[in-house]
This record gives sequence, C-alpha cells and structure tokens, in this order.
Amino acid sequence: MGGPGKMDYHSFFDSFLQGHCPDAYQYFGVHRAEEGKTGFVFRVYAPMAKEVDLIGEFNDWKPEGYQMQKLDYQGLYEITVPTAKEGQQYKFHILGCDGFWKDKQDPFAFQDELREGGSSIIFDIEKIKMNDEEFITDRDTCFNKPVSIYEFHMGTWKRKEDGSQYSYSELADILIPYLLDMGYTHVEALPVSAYPNDKSWGYQTLGFYAIDGRWGSPSDFAVFVSKMHKAGISVIMDFVPVHFALDPFGLEKFDGSCVFEYANEHEFSQWGTKNFDLAKDPVRSFLIGSLVYLARVFHVDGFRFDAVSNVIYWDGDASKGENSGAIEFVKRANGYLHSLFKGIMMIAEDSSAYGHVTKGGFDEGLGFDYKWDLGWMNDTLKYYMKDPVYRKYCHNQLTFSMAYFYSENFILPLSHDEVVHMKGTILNKMWGSYDNKFANVRNLYAYQWAHPGKKLNFMGNEIATFDEWKEYDPVAFNILSYPKHQGIQRLIKDLNQIYRNHSAMYFEEYNPSHFSWIMADNAEQSVYVFKRESEDECLIFIFNMTPNFYWDYDIGVPYEGTYEEILNTDKGCYGGWNQYNNNPLVTHGEGIHNQKFKITLKIPSFGAVYLCYRKPRKDTIRPYISKDGAETAEIKNKIHI
Repeated sequence: MGGPGKMDYHSFFDSFLQGHCPDAYQYFGVHRAEEGKTGFVFRVYAPMAKEVDLIGEFNDWKPEGYQMQKLDYQGLYEITVPTAKEGQQYKFHILGCDGFWKDKQDPFAFQDELREGGSSIIFDIEKIKMNDEEFITDRDTCFNKPVSIYEFHMGTWKRKEDGSQYSYSELADILIPYLLDMGYTHVEALPVSAYPNDKSWGYQTLGFYAIDGRWGSPSDFAVFVSKMHKAGISVIMDFVPVHFALDPFGLEKFDGSCVFEYANEHEFSQWGTKNFDLAKDPVRSFLIGSLVYLARVFHVDGFRFDAVSNVIYWDGDASKGENSGAIEFVKRANGYLHSLFKGIMMIAEDSSAYGHVTKGGFDEGLGFDYKWDLGWMNDTLKYYMKDPVYRKYCHNQLTFSMAYFYSENFILPLSHDEVVHMKGTILNKMWGSYDNKFANVRNLYAYQWAHPGKKLNFMGNEIATFDEWKEYDPVAFNILSYPKHQGIQRLIKDLNQIYRNHSAMYFEEYNPSHFSWIMADNAEQSVYVFKRESEDECLIFIFNMTPNFYWDYDIGVPYEGTYEEILNTDKGCYGGWNQYNNNPLVTHGEGIHNQKFKITLKIPSFGAVYLCYRKPRKDTIRPYISKDGAETAEIKNKIHI
C-alpha cells in the first residue's frame, strides 16, 4: 500500500539511517499509490544528489516534470506517478555531487531488466501469495536432523529439448521428483538476485531485491519455493554481502559519491568489483532489508553468506586486521533474521580460522548457525588425489578435521567452487585408473556422509561427471547410460536413505560424546575406523584407502553381539566387485583397539563399510522377579530388535 505515508516517514527513515531498518523494502523502491489513488509511488535514497528525476516508459524517458521531491535533507526522495503501470521500465536520472548526470537502476527494485539492460521494472509485490504456512510453522534449523543439501544452478541443471531454459516453476516440477527420489532434504540455489553478467554466476549482484529474470518473474520464483515446501524440501539462497558489480547503471557512485562503497583504498575488491562499506548504517539497512524481504515475501528458509572471510578481515587478509564495522553488520544481520523468522538457517562460507562463527555468545560470536568446513574439503580432496603408496605419509589429513570439528557447527561441502576453473571434477581429482577413480569416489562419498557434519554436494557430483561445470552447459545426465555412473548415483541415494534412517548419523552430532576413533593411527595400512552412537544404535565406519584387499580383518567394537553391514561401497550395484560381508558379523574372542570386543570382516580394496549395532530397546528391559515376588533388579533382554 505504498509503505509509510508522507506524515510518518520520519521514524522509518531515521531507523534506516541508523542501520536498524529490516523492513526497508516496505518503503523504498516502487509501491502502489495510497488507497484511493492510481499509479505507483517511487522512493530512493541519494544523500549527495543535487537533483533526482524519474524517467521511464510512462513519460517516454523524458525527465521534464518528473523531478522527485526531496522529503528529507539527508537524501530521501519521492514521487507518485498516476499513469505508471506494472511491467513498465524506469530509472532514476541523477545529477550527482560530482556534477554529472547518470541514469541508475533502482537499488530497491523488485524486478530488473535482464542482464545489462540497465532499467528497473515496476512490480507489485502485494500480489505474491504463499501457501506453505504448515511448512513454515514446523521449520527449524535441523541441528538434530539430517541435512543433505543439493547445490544447483537454475540455468544449467537441465534444459529443454530445444536448448531453452526452464522457468522457476517449470524447473520445480522436474527437480522435485529427482530430489525426493535421491533423498535430499534441502536445495541451495546459486544466487538468483538480479545480476548482469552470466559469467559471474550471480556472485556479482546488482539487484539485491530483484529476483533474476533469466528464469521468470518474482511470482514464478514464489511458485518455485511453494512447490519445494509442499514437497517438504527447504530452500537456501546464496547471498553476496561483500561486493557488487561495477556496471555504470548500478550502485557504484550512485549519486556521485560513495553511497554503498568505501571511499578509501578498500573501494575495489579482489574480484574487480566494489566492496560494500558495511560500516555504514544505511548500507546495513539496505542489505539486511534484502534478506528480510526474501525471507518474508518468498519464505526462503536459509541464506549462505558468500566470502565471509572478506567480511571479517580487510580484503580477506588476516594480516590486515579485523574489519570491526563489517563484523558488526554480520552480527546485526543474523540477529534480525533469527528474531524475525523461526527456524531460518544462516550459513557462513568462511575460509578463515576466525573463532566463534557459529558458537559463542552474541557479543563474541558472529551468530551463524552453520559454517562450511573448507579445511575439511581441502584436506580431504588433497588426500584422495594422492597415490595410495604415499597416503601413509599424510594420514593425518583425514584425522585432523576431528581435532577442531566441535569448535563450530560445520557443513561438509563439495561445492561448485571445486569443479570449475580447471580444478577438475570430483571424479577427475581422484587418483588412479578408470576403475580406481570410481572406487575412490565411492569411498570419498561414504566418508563424507559418515563424518559428522551436514552434507552439501553440487549438481553433477552425484553422477560423477567428467566435465567441469560451465554456466552455459546443463549437467550431462546422459552419462547415466554407463553403469559406473549409475552406481555412483545409486550410492548417493542409498547414503541419503541411511543418513535419514539411522539416528547415530545426525543425533547431537555437534556433541563430541557421540563420536570416537577406534583406529586413527594405522598409517601403514591407511585404514581408518571410527564409531558414532545414539541411544538406539552404534555405527562403525571402516575405510580402506589402498588397493589392498583384506579377507579377515579384525576390528575392535564396543558392544557384544551382532553387527549388520548396512553399506559396502564395493557392491556391484555401486559399480564395485561385490566383495562385501554377506552375513551378520558376530563378536568373538578378546577385544582389541581399546574396545571390549572384536569382529572379523572382509574389507575390499578402496572399500568403505558401514556396520550397525542395534542397542536393546528400552521396552525390552524386563524386571527380574525374586522368589518372594519383589522386584529386586532389572536385566536387559539381549535380543537385538
């Protein structure tokens, strides 16, 4: 309804200037005129402008007679255009403090012209209606639930037969059945905020309030999210708070001054873009308002902040010191999002060693729920690249992650960043011949799912593509005609099902009491064994990182009884050689590896094995009745249910 009226804008604008305006989108930008009036009202913040005019299709792009009224000396401008209609393009024609006229997109526009078009588009957000109240009511941050994230790019997951792209809604109709069949719980979309250059993948954004038009309108994106929620799938969006694109119609030198960027040596980023000055309170309101807009209007379930190390440290360089203004912005953003939206997930992509990104009190912590474990990713991929002959010399590359794992709430990512720019796909990174590469990939994915932490994989990883991702090529799903690739897809599907159905794989996984090493120092054989427990079960995870085959390998286990093999990556259905343990494994003899008991099993070359011990259920505990009829003790029925 046009946001606050002319008589009550003062407090609203004051909160914007103070960096505490999470509802900025309800006032700035373009909204329908007040009730009883026709057209739309336009508002913009340009503190150093000498004059601001509105131009668009409604006035043939001529500024005469369309000078915006300056409501506040600090830079608030407004104009109502009775003839303006939804779908029309517009710009701000600004005489900057530098003496030059520039035509600028609306920073708060809800829709922008596609790519480098340079105009904004009138869009009425009041017409967006979501129908997912039950999903939003039940939403939580999933600390004690499985989280398997499918990271994808809207334009290249799949294309139509004629090569054209699916709309948001059309894509949802084919993506959802795939996600459900594969067992994923969340999707994470590469940025869908409007961006000019295809090659930036959306990480050089300009329209922080505009849903990108490559795949449809804001209404169509709302349908995408609604369909995902109806299917029980949460939607995470990539968000870029560090920098913005340099296109002249965008945010840079918006009114002739550095409204959004630094006015010092930190003005330009390492990506050839401009850094947001996150110490400026209006910039904080602008970015926080964008997050709130996406969460409130489209019911987005979480945000992954890109390049958080560049927020924490000047230019992402710890030697240059902490950027206290930017750190305050992050704390404020997370504080607002958590206070306003139940169960929203705030995720940091942070390559630094900065402490308390996800843990710690409000004063010392950044307030994120999760952090990508990029250390785990780097160490793990380096290990799997090595010839097995040399893996014993870097044995701790796989054990080191558990030395720091409980310092943060980690997500284990094998993301788009690892399969671009000549880095090679996950499959191509693996050591060895064709068969050995696939065996190592199977081992790697089993290790990723077994390791504590939520899971994230980029599209194409689940079918072991040979070709790196490019922003113009769809995923090569045709390779599923080859059994080896089918096997990897089947493995991911089964890993997700095991993940969902075995509580030891997610229950209190950020509590160290549920994990322990059984064999952490067998570098000579490059065999790793650890266990994870919940109240219901104990899972044993065994990884053989060499081509050596073990027919009867002894492993220490904590409980007496039967252990069932629930996963073996060498099964034929995964592309292996069927060297698996067909029968349940029963403890025998004396314990080893500091465990009370032991089992003997077959471990295939490059094999990963999951074993499950089901603890006696509480309802199988029966009272012992003494001869005189008194209950004197309880004994456990040792039948494993």
